[in-house]
Amino acid sequence: MTTLTIEATEITPNVTLDKDKGRFIIEGRCLPEDVKGFFNPIIEWFEGYLKDPNDVTNIILDFEYFNTASSKMILIILSKLRDIQKFGKKIEVTWRYPKYDVEMEEAGMEFSDLLSIPFNLKPKVDNS
Repeated sequence: MTTLTIEATEITPNVTLDKDKGRFIIEGRCLPEDVKGFFNPIIEWFEGYLKDPNDVTNIILDFEYFNTASSKMILIILSKLRDIQKFGKKIEVTWRYPKYDVEMEEAGMEFSDLLSIPFNLKPKVDNS
């Protein structure tokens, strides 16, 4: 399966989806003007991945910020990944958020509760 890499911009996150290395990372600011256009390749990649998923899929979501439209697309991705469990495979979500950003922490908890997927909530240490 081909690796999907999308370089970050000021308004879109860095994306690395690599089945062979088990690296599934989306990180950065997520405010794309064309939300569907940005997320469609990611959703399509995961649809292909679901045909032969790894035994354990650990996706790292590390957002500085995301808008409402992006949250809907994140929910779609996580809903698809939840289906991995139907194949006897394991899904793990690592949700990184700025240490003092209560809203981002709560967003991770809400996704976890809504989808019944265990999230590992990890506050990031501020290096400044």
